[in-house]
Amino acid sequence: MHTVVVGTSGVTASDVLAVARGGARIELSAEAVAALAAAREIVDALAAKPDPVYGVSTGFGALATRHISQELRAQLQRNIVRSHAAGMGPRVEREVVRALMFLRLKTVCSGHTGVRPEVAQTMADVLNAGITPVVHEYGSLGCSGDLAPLSHCALALMGEGEAEGPDGVVRPAGELLAEHGIQPVELREKEGLALLNGTDGMLGMLIMALADLDTLYKSADVTAALSLEALLGTDKVLAPELHAIRPHPGQGASAANMLAVLKGSGLTGHHQDDAPRVQDAYSVRCAPQVAGAGRDTLAHARLVAERELASAVDNPVVLPDGRVESNGNFHGAPVAYVLDFLAIAAADLGSIAERRTDRLLDKNRSHGLPPFLADDAGVDSGLMIAQYTQAALVSELKRLAVPASADSIPSSAMQEDHVSMGWSAARKLRTAVDNLTRVIAIELYAATRAVELREGLTPAPATRAVIEAVRAAGVQGPGPDRFLAPDLAAADAFVRTGDLVAAVEKVTGPLR
Repeated sequence: MHTVVVGTSGVTASDVLAVARGGARIELSAEAVAALAAAREIVDALAAKPDPVYGVSTGFGALATRHISQELRAQLQRNIVRSHAAGMGPRVEREVVRALMFLRLKTVCSGHTGVRPEVAQTMADVLNAGITPVVHEYGSLGCSGDLAPLSHCALALMGEGEAEGPDGVVRPAGELLAEHGIQPVELREKEGLALLNGTDGMLGMLIMALADLDTLYKSADVTAALSLEALLGTDKVLAPELHAIRPHPGQGASAANMLAVLKGSGLTGHHQDDAPRVQDAYSVRCAPQVAGAGRDTLAHARLVAERELASAVDNPVVLPDGRVESNGNFHGAPVAYVLDFLAIAAADLGSIAERRTDRLLDKNRSHGLPPFLADDAGVDSGLMIAQYTQAALVSELKRLAVPASADSIPSSAMQEDHVSMGWSAARKLRTAVDNLTRVIAIELYAATRAVELREGLTPAPATRAVIEAVRAAGVQGPGPDRFLAPDLAAADAFVRTGDLVAAVEKVTGPLR
């Protein structure tokens, strides 16, 4: 099994994906253990002094004015975890919780939090055992960290609350720890606060969305090319020299992908009466411009994610010179903005894909294809309602594009009077990515059927490879009406697993 070694820095997006989705094991480096011990010495020294230090010997948030005596500090740390584990609603996905815990461990190991090495090791042990704390949908405002979600994770480290075992069964966390020989942690000064004060949930979801969208944008280039081919469109608009004079990197990459898919096609540039095609509708002609803008948005979001991965987010933090200082680095604005930006790009990509599907189904605009790609129009409805489903998904994508980060709601008696709502932005982006996959799958389903209906014309080699692969995956081709939902589900799986991109790349080589 793959092992991720956590040091004081250097965790990558690939590491996050390996732990969250691949079940990779985690080891703490000797460097991280030394940094943890050194920072803890600083915290212990401050805890022994009579002067109040936020998070070490005071209350939290609006209650930070109270100095807590030494005999109550362990109780203080337990209480912050118990009281902040106040999430409600459905459970979030296992991969999200694993990413959340791993990213908190990453920051703990930076040596800026003051957490003892044994607490960090327990976090790694829980992840390695396949124990996943129950975390709920609601409870984070994206400021002072993803408080409730992280608190539910910290609660499990204490042997309290509920968690899912490696068998998928939810049980008391204490039982699961005992079964795997893991001793519950006894929190000391600052440790409770350090375990729940970070942007880890929203960052983990951003990293996973970036990975999924990278595949989806390649998939969308493929389905756009298929639709262009099925509509007998012209591929002249994809020429590199046209995109060089508007040098947005994503646009150039998208056009290059479409051109690679269409290489050798005998369908492009025709018309049903053999008249040359001068130009196509925007949804076909401007596909690289729209998908390219989304790709450039992905590049910006990836840069933000890399910066956040390199960050140690906590309050207060232990600095190299021995100071323990309060700060506002837990505010989720940088991550929240790009999460919302990606949802906007996803909505637009879905919208243009739906317009191409509708064009394929409309006999007045499809350049000779049968109405709704039906076998016997009137007796058969063809893909009429598949497009309805796609339209419903696109409408939902547009609603999900409304930014969460533009909102703020004060909390903690106005101490936390401006929050990022980054967790909410991340949650709706996950739904948007899910729905965008379905939208692209429906365009794939329609476009492959349309290409097959162009009898007497030879599609591109990459197109033929896609049709063969998608049919082998259980997605049926043209014919009389049948129960359509299973076909659409199979097309969705074909896109979601990356099989669509893989089928093309066997012919074209790696897409950009």
